[in-house]
Amino acid sequence: MADTTLLRHGDVTAAVDPRHWRVLLQSLRATFSTPDFTTAAAFVSRIAAAADEANHHPDVVLRWGQVTVTTTSHDAGGLTQRDVDLAATVSAIADELGVTGDAQRSEMLEIAIDALDIPAVQPFWAAVMAYDVTSDDEVTDPAGIGPAIWFQQMEEPRRQRNRIHFDITVGHDQAEERIAAAIAAGGHLVSDDRAPAFTVLADAEGNEVCVCTWQARDSS
Repeated sequence: MADTTLLRHGDVTAAVDPRHWRVLLQSLRATFSTPDFTTAAAFVSRIAAAADEANHHPDVVLRWGQVTVTTTSHDAGGLTQRDVDLAATVSAIADELGVTGDAQRSEMLEIAIDALDIPAVQPFWAAVMAYDVTSDDEVTDPAGIGPAIWFQQMEEPRRQRNRIHFDITVGHDQAEERIAAAIAAGGHLVSDDRAPAFTVLADAEGNEVCVCTWQARDSS
């Protein structure tokens, strides 16, 4: 029987290779730079064989010059030892093939919609995006490519601020740099009351984005 014991995100972060892996939204993700498409394809093939052997299968995205690997234990609803072990295996394969990590490119994007009546708006977004309803407050791309859309409960109308914003989850060690770059590019800080879990920024016209990490959350 598969081990479904959930691991705390801090323990997972300490256990995996920091050259490659970051904890993002109940998942481990690594982004690798590859010198050519042939090497990238060989890397993916080796990962596939290792995943079959472990009976634990990550999501793998192959692009020119880049391979992104994401693992989570769906049956447990988060990260388990299976993910830590698979991450170690993938890192070993990367070293054998001379593939390097690019941790700055490991991130996850979500779209957040503030809603007074979530059951009334959720079906619309599922239909218009051709997404699946995966929980009471989320719809997701069945292909696993597009960003998830989640719905945040509002208690009363809020007309002075936009009700749709982005959540960009980055490696815990990348957040300060990302925030500083956004502010330098013309943005401003709206709130850091919940940092480092999330920091709210806005552009010059008030459109908001939250820069998020795993830290300072229940699973940290």
